[in-house]
Amino acid sequence: MLFPVLEIRDIENVAPVLDAAIRLDSFDLAVFVSPNAIEKALTLILTRRAWPAGLRVAALGKSSERELARHGIHEVISPPLRFDSEALLELPELTDVAGKRVIIFRGDGGREVLGDTLKARGAAIEYVTCYRRARPQLDPAPLLKLWEVGQLDAVTLTSSEGLRNFHEMIGRLGQAWLKKTPAFVPHVRIAEQARALGLGKVIPTDPGDDGLMAGLRAYFGSNHAPR
Repeated sequence: MLFPVLEIRDIENVAPVLDAAIRLDSFDLAVFVSPNAIEKALTLILTRRAWPAGLRVAALGKSSERELARHGIHEVISPPLRFDSEALLELPELTDVAGKRVIIFRGDGGREVLGDTLKARGAAIEYVTCYRRARPQLDPAPLLKLWEVGQLDAVTLTSSEGLRNFHEMIGRLGQAWLKKTPAFVPHVRIAEQARALGLGKVIPTDPGDDGLMAGLRAYFGSNHAPR
């Protein structure tokens, strides 16, 4: 069962994105923090101008690489194994950035570790917000029913913010069931958040959808399979 826990909304004021589009040639590196950032930003930018040939692009994860390719951008700086800001910052292209101008496309808010680290390394940073995140207004009753009849064997949670939203959305009854349900998470940061919320069966996996699927197969292929 799919149960969305993050809603991606358009920004009301697109002027900052359009202003950034005009000035793209002045930057040395553009970073997209998510596939949503790519889709929202490039939909606005590429209808007005071509992507500058000399502007390098960095992103996180295979989904982001596929989204960039869909928009015609194929040469991407991206960590091969872990899909987070820390892994991106370990790459040589983001180590020697003194004097470079970097533009970061992201949603509203979010972690500051990427920009703060690049700034500490001597780069000039500019953030551009190109979408908003919100908690969906969904009825959790169908999900709670599955728990009640014993037909919900696991949950997958792909972000810390999504986990917090999910925890709020399912209410006290759902939270009680969630504590006893195997929760598969593709990052240590999400695992830490899950344990802080009281989840008792947190299973870290390798990154991305492939990592989650491999973790599910390994878990339910063993003696953990529900009876």
